[in-house]
Amino acid sequence: MTVVTTERLILRDWTDDPADLARIYDIYSRPEVSRYLGMASGLPMTNPAQAVERLRTWQERHADDGGRYGTWAIEVRETGQAVGTVLLKPLPGRDESRRTEDIEVGWHLHPDAWGHGYATEAARAAVAREFAAGTREIYAVVSPSNEPSMAVARRLGMTHVGQRTDWYGGELLETFVLTAPAA
Repeated sequence: MTVVTTERLILRDWTDDPADLARIYDIYSRPEVSRYLGMASGLPMTNPAQAVERLRTWQERHADDGGRYGTWAIEVRETGQAVGTVLLKPLPGRDESRRTEDIEVGWHLHPDAWGHGYATEAARAAVAREFAAGTREIYAVVSPSNEPSMAVARRLGMTHVGQRTDWYGGELLETFVLTAPAA
């Protein structure tokens, strides 16, 4: 299902199509991607079958969200290739089994897609969609050493509010926030 489109991108559900599963594995088996995704993430993947498990986890996480939140493929219109993931979801708290009221936008791209502005474009579209649904603030939480993702947050117009430990089991994360434009 297509969630939103931009000039260059289609944000859509990841599927169990073999091409999608292969791309999920290709992205999340890479240490240069997975090193920023938290200590308890079970990454990097070491077996292609893990892509199926990851897809099921994403689907289950968002099953009751009515399509509002998700972990979506970023597909380049021109090529039809999925180049990464954009996510929009309630942040997990210090107790990771519980959602908070705080909404997160995030992105994970294959290294061959870095430097093309896809993360910024996809995240901007996801944020606009969520602001239209009535959310007032959206967060990006970034590993302290992940300078490229901090640069994306800044390009989105997000304000750095320091390091916080409110989410993801208390992990220390650089925190950025964007407030919805005044109506």
